[in-house]
Amino acid sequence: MRPHTGPLPTLPRVSFEPSRPWPEIQRVYEFAARHPEVLQYVPCYCGCERVGHSANHSCFVKARTPDGRVTEWDSHGIGCAICLEVGYDAMTLFNAGSKPAAIRDAIDRKYASRFPSSTPTPRPAK
Repeated sequence: MRPHTGPLPTLPRVSFEPSRPWPEIQRVYEFAARHPEVLQYVPCYCGCERVGHSANHSCFVKARTPDGRVTEWDSHGIGCAICLEVGYDAMTLFNAGSKPAAIRDAIDRKYASRFPSSTPTPRPAK
C-alpha cells in the first residue's frame, strides 16, 4: 500500500459528536493517509472487524487509488475513541523512531488484554 502525497480530501461531516478534539482527529487521519506502512499492520480493538475492517488503517481510510491517493475516508474513526487512541499511539511511536514491528508489539501489549477481539491484521516483517 502506497502513502498519500499532496493535499488530503476534506474529512467527512458527521451527525454525531466526535470522540476527540478535531485537531487530534485530523492528525490521526493524516497519519493514516501518509503512513499506511504502519497502520496496515496495527490491529484495532473496538470490534470493527464486524464491519469488515482489517486493521486500524481501515478505521480511517476507506479507499485509495493504486498510487496511494486517498479517495474516501471512513467516518468510523471520528466517533470511536478506541480507534483514535490506537492510531494516536501508533503515530506517537512512529514519530519517536519506532519501526512497524515494534509499534505492533507495543499496541498488542497495551490493548490485547483489555479487549476481547481485534481486527485480523497481518504482522509486519521484522
